[in-house]
Amino acid sequence: MSTRIEIRRAVPDDATAACDLLRRSIEEGCRADHQGQPGVLGAWLGNKTPANVVAWFSSPSNYSVVAENDGVLVGLTLLTPAGKLALCYVSPDTLRRGIGRALLDAVEQQARTWNISKLHLHSPAGASMFFERLGYINAGKDKACFGLECDLLWKRLDGACDPAARKRFCNCAG
Repeated sequence: MSTRIEIRRAVPDDATAACDLLRRSIEEGCRADHQGQPGVLGAWLGNKTPANVVAWFSSPSNYSVVAENDGVLVGLTLLTPAGKLALCYVSPDTLRRGIGRALLDAVEQQARTWNISKLHLHSPAGASMFFERLGYINAGKDKACFGLECDLLWKRLDGACDPAARKRFCNCAG
């Protein structure tokens, strides 16, 4: 596998490979978070189907990007117009190669284009430090929709907030 990573907009034809990546990343890469609990794992994986991924990638309101290495999908992320980072996954065998950072750079740039000043996401504990290294503030524990206790993270993109405040969704006036 070469070190050349291409970041590009996701297209519906990426759905099957993206679905496979999502499922593998959750099953293998997030094992410490779901601890093999069938209920949590089943709920987390429940909506990770090719049909749903096609819908997510096709929606004109979402901004989805993928990372490819030698034509193989190795990462993906999805941003909603509400500033929610709904997906951010990297293939377990390509972690710590800058793929996640490149994906976040792409969605943060798009968020600024959309005049979104604050992003937020739920992250399993195992991935939270990655987001924190990139300037996201950990606002504490919260339940994700699939029943796993996650960290609620957020990041101001306009620099109007003091990150040291560590408040849940800072309301700084700027």
